[in-house]
This record gives sequence, structure tokens and C-alpha cells, in this order.
Amino acid sequence: MRFSQIFILGFWLLTSCTQAQDLDTTPARLPKLKPGEAVATFAGGCFWAQEEGFNQLKGVREVVSGYSGGNVPNPTYQEVGTDVTGHAESVQVYYDPTVISYRDLLDAFFAGHDPTTLNRQGPDVGRDYRSVAFYRTPAEKQEILAAIQRVNASKHYDNPVVTEVVPFNVFYPAEKYHQHYCQLHPNQPYIQHVSLPKVEKLRHAMKGKLKREG
Repeated sequence: MRFSQIFILGFWLLTSCTQAQDLDTTPARLPKLKPGEAVATFAGGCFWAQEEGFNQLKGVREVVSGYSGGNVPNPTYQEVGTDVTGHAESVQVYYDPTVISYRDLLDAFFAGHDPTTLNRQGPDVGRDYRSVAFYRTPAEKQEILAAIQRVNASKHYDNPVVTEVVPFNVFYPAEKYHQHYCQLHPNQPYIQHVSLPKVEKLRHAMKGKLKREG
């Protein structure tokens, strides 16, 4: 997602967020958890595709792009991109567990990005693009480990999963201009060539559990 790192299909993609629109750098607000609702946090490369992918699923009310896994409070997008803060671009998923299970979310997570590339997703390179599944309970940790075993056993990927499995600490919502980015900029080259193929991969894997099938 950094301008200096994207070179696809033989031409330089215009992916710098500063070139995409007038920026509202105010951090987004986190929604309040509704009764009976659950929340899950994942990092799988650029949060634009992750947010759009999880939003496709039945039972998911809202997805927020942001930063997790680091050691600096309230980081900015520019700070996270230096890899100094330790954060990964992440998404926080607010969902109804009576409609979609945590296991289903894990299946979507591992389908919607490549969990076998260390500190990288396609053209995006750096610790801020690493794959992480954050758990809130021991049961979630066991679910993540079981999902990793399933993915490795399936041989869907040529290499083993390198996703980090770490306890959740805190999630910082990203700037407002990052929220719903795929929906707002469907024709941007990076969205067309990098983000949307990931979303379609997730949709293919999660048939029968999508808000809009087909």
C-alpha cells in the first residue's frame, strides 16, 4: 500500500493515500458492543481488503480498520508504516455469534490473505503487513491453532502458515479516510489489482455465508 512499494502489471500503481482524496485524519470511533455481540481482531496485510472482505459475511455488523499489536499509543498511519511502533494494519470485527461463528471468521481470515508470507502481503512489505490472529480467551486461542492446522493440512498454500497467535491488548481505529476505502474507491488501481482479488478469494471460500451471494 505504500507508494514506493507498489509495482504491478508493469506500471506504477497510484496507491498513496495522500493522492487518493482529501484526507480526514481524525481517528474513527469504535462502535459500542451490542447485547449478545462479540468482537474479533485480525491482521492480514492492507486493512482495506480485510475490512471489505469481513463486511461481506452474514452476521457481521461492522468492521473497523485500525492498528493493533504495537507498543505506541494512538499511532498514526505514517508512524505505523515506519515499522517502529510495532503495530500491524488490523481490522476489528463486530459480529453476532448466533449467526456466524468465530471458526467461520477464522476460515474467512485465512482465505482472504496469504498467511504463509512473513511480514509481507503481495507488494506490501513490512512488519505492519504481518499476519496476526489476536485472541481474547483461551478458547479463541485453541480455535486459531486448530484453524492453522486445518490450513496446513489442506495444502492450499505451498508453504506453512506463519500467522502470529498473540493475546489481544488494544486496538486503535485508523483515520476516517481509511474506513470503507474499497467501497469509496473501487476504481483505484491498488483496489482493482490487489484488494478486490483478495475479497473475491474470501467470497469464494465463504459461499453460503455471504450477505449477498453471487
